[in-house]
Amino acid sequence: MSNYAIILAAGKGTRMKSDLPKVMHKVSGITMLEHVFRSVQAIEPSKIVTVIGHKAELVRDVLGDKSEFVMQTEQLGTGHAVMMAEEELATSKGHTLVIAGDTPLITGESLKNLIDFHVNHKNVATILTADAANPFGYGRIIRNSDDEVTKIVEQKDANDFEQQVKEINTGTYVFDNQSLFEALKDINTNNAQGEYYLTDVIGIFKEAGKKVGAYKLRNFDESLGVNDRVALATAEKVMRHRIARQHMVNGVTVVNPDSAYIDIDVEIGEESVIEPNVTLKGQTKIGKGTLLTNGSYLVDAQVGNDVTITNSMVEESIISDGVTVGPYAHIRPGTSLAKGVHIGNFVEVKGSQIGENTKAGHLTYIGNAEVGCDVNFGAGTITVNYDGQNKFKTEIGSNVFIGSNSTLIAPLEIGDNALTAAGSTITDNVPIDSIAIGRGRQVNKEGYANKKPHHPSQK
Repeated sequence: MSNYAIILAAGKGTRMKSDLPKVMHKVSGITMLEHVFRSVQAIEPSKIVTVIGHKAELVRDVLGDKSEFVMQTEQLGTGHAVMMAEEELATSKGHTLVIAGDTPLITGESLKNLIDFHVNHKNVATILTADAANPFGYGRIIRNSDDEVTKIVEQKDANDFEQQVKEINTGTYVFDNQSLFEALKDINTNNAQGEYYLTDVIGIFKEAGKKVGAYKLRNFDESLGVNDRVALATAEKVMRHRIARQHMVNGVTVVNPDSAYIDIDVEIGEESVIEPNVTLKGQTKIGKGTLLTNGSYLVDAQVGNDVTITNSMVEESIISDGVTVGPYAHIRPGTSLAKGVHIGNFVEVKGSQIGENTKAGHLTYIGNAEVGCDVNFGAGTITVNYDGQNKFKTEIGSNVFIGSNSTLIAPLEIGDNALTAAGSTITDNVPIDSIAIGRGRQVNKEGYANKKPHHPSQK
């Protein structure tokens, strides 16, 4: 029998104090909605229906054509939200998962176990529950003496006894699909919130003598629903530890998981070392045996094997095998560093292709350049690539020596094996095997210094 899923993603989330739909807030690099969607894939649903409302287009854009969408124009409760999916699902036979889009920590494994439990016990409805140390604010699972679920009571409707119950409703359910939509016709708003509670469906099933079960999560953390920024930070912390642990299991050394920030889609090869206070974001991919030292920050970077990046920033760039970067270097978008390149202290490279074994040891800016192999940049070198309106390219051949404090005015070509003299301003192309000197000739005025204020004779 087919599985279906309804993801509830219509809420604004007023407690987030944000104009962004609640499910659009990110945890470890992707939206909460994407986390939920990925976990839902574990049940192999034939159809996913996402209920949208506040700023619907933003939510729709996240999932695109991977889901069907229905609008909930008024926020009248969870039961009302599920009603919106009636046209898409009501006549289908199978099992329907209902899950909130603000539960980013739920795992695909737990959802699959929930479905299996539901099917094996032949339930008409199965509630995903958890034991909470502090259950305040959650709906409580009320069981009879035979440990059967009799009802779910919301916090505001619970009596003193019911409020002492630790087993809580996570807000995730599996239903017999057709039974669900039949029962939804009988729920009302006679409650403290004045809303259509999805939980009322459970009571309807029980009154009709139908079998309702509950599957308890082993890890309470998975049940976390994010309603404010405090909960968002909690989700981030849990997810960050989960991600770091998986990398460590895969053979990566994460020196201090509490301080490393690694987005969920980051890939890291075995034998790599991630020191404290390293940030890896977006689609970053790290090869094997690479060292990222304290304070390094990488976004959408492709890094090869045996690379060392020391307290530096790399953005949207490709770093090949054996490269060393830093300390305090900045590799900006559109850069590629070939095998064996060294980019050292306080060097900035932007939108440039650097050939094998080229070195820029310190205090250098290379922008919009194409550089060959075995080039040496002396300290203080800059490419002057911008005239206020346009960017211009600097082309440097192989085996070139750029003298310290050279200023290269683009557009410019420097041929293979050429040399620029230290302190030169280079404005014209330099042919192969040439030396370019672009500086004024030194003039010494002997004896003139003794007339200047700094001279001992003037004090």
